[in-house]
Amino acid sequence: MKIFDTLQRRKVEFKPIEEGKLSMYVCGPTVYNLIHIGNARPMIVFDTFRRYMEYKGYNVNYVSNFTDVDDKIIKAANEEGVSSEVISERYIEECKKDMAAMNIKPATTHPQATKEIDGMIRMIQQLIDKGHAYVAEDGTVYFAVETDPGYGKLSHKDMNEMMSGLRDLKVSGEEQKRNANDFVLWKPKKEGEPFWESPWCEGRPGWHIECSVMSQKYLGETIDIHAGGEDLIFPHHENEIAQSECSSGKEFCHYWMHNGFLKINNEKMSKSLGNFFTVRDITAQYDPMVLRLFMLSAQYRTPLNFSQELMEQNKASYERILNCTDKLKDLLKSAQGTEMSAEELEDKEKVESYIREFEAAMDDDNNTANAETAVFEIVRLANTTAGENSTKAYLEYVLGVIRTLCDGVLGVITDRKEENLDAEIEELIQKRQEARKAKDFKTADAIRDQLNGMGIILEDTKEGVKWKRA
Repeated sequence: MKIFDTLQRRKVEFKPIEEGKLSMYVCGPTVYNLIHIGNARPMIVFDTFRRYMEYKGYNVNYVSNFTDVDDKIIKAANEEGVSSEVISERYIEECKKDMAAMNIKPATTHPQATKEIDGMIRMIQQLIDKGHAYVAEDGTVYFAVETDPGYGKLSHKDMNEMMSGLRDLKVSGEEQKRNANDFVLWKPKKEGEPFWESPWCEGRPGWHIECSVMSQKYLGETIDIHAGGEDLIFPHHENEIAQSECSSGKEFCHYWMHNGFLKINNEKMSKSLGNFFTVRDITAQYDPMVLRLFMLSAQYRTPLNFSQELMEQNKASYERILNCTDKLKDLLKSAQGTEMSAEELEDKEKVESYIREFEAAMDDDNNTANAETAVFEIVRLANTTAGENSTKAYLEYVLGVIRTLCDGVLGVITDRKEENLDAEIEELIQKRQEARKAKDFKTADAIRDQLNGMGIILEDTKEGVKWKRA
């Protein structure tokens, strides 16, 4: 397997720290509101990577945090007249609902920043003791960037040039910094903010320190993979490396994976542009699996453009998968034969070749776009080869492969959701059935047209009438 490592700027062979095990940290959302579809992209692509590694036999320790103390959370709490904890706990639960809807597996651990304050204080004190951090007069603790010769290695920024350009820069409230690039590890409380006791002042941690502490606590001082959106490369992940490695004296992470940006109709997503969408906004219009299929339709490092047209294309693609599995399940109800025919064995070989293509795509830096292509080739083959004369063995095999690759790896659920029709629609379907029995085909066709207008499509099969939404 090869992974594009952001630090090395190239694809490299993945070798775990411990054979058969994978330790992986993915930066999670700041929980001040419902998550947006930009949040959903790393959640989905790295969940899929995790699923594939489990498919390959790895025991995955997957940690993804919730940032539950932040200026945006405090602002939302003050506006509502409630505590920050009320806001963060509310939106953690809402985030979990959205993740479940998108079939994102719960992390091995979902740590919360506010529950790890003691660990943050210990790491900050270690950095002070080692000369990598200093305390300002007001109790703010800064990381001293100049003490870390490797600073900038992830973002590939020349720190000497940055420092030269910023040397004379004075930012209001940051005059006490020794260097303009120094970043906050701990800051004093302000009126109306939550705070904790520390050796330096009553206050709260800076943003960057939380992930270093939680990664170290739940995964160890050196981990296999750290992942997140490319907007986190600098300064967040750069600062994580600095404080983690200066604290422990060990390499923080072996591989860095970053997903590309999500755009809306070729523009940056922004509330001011009116193109800001939450996951709830989109899943009110589309099945969450359509959103998941869309997010996996491009290789994770490439920019992805969200549009109504592309969502409609993915809706049609998802329907192809559902129709195929529906067909296979229906055929299995009456299928016989525990051994495949010679022709089916040849088709089985074709399926196996597509499985190899799927695995080759996933082994090539989590290329879900090409993996999806291989899945749709299997769907196409199933649609053309499976029929009433197919053996039970062949039908079970093909259905099992689709479920393994879709449900298991891509996380795209292949069982159609059971829907309850309202009384009016049930009555119309019953009346149509009665009209057909009475050979009143004019009435039957009129009712079918009426149901079509209501978004209900009927299909007459030998097992009886079936329906689906348009």
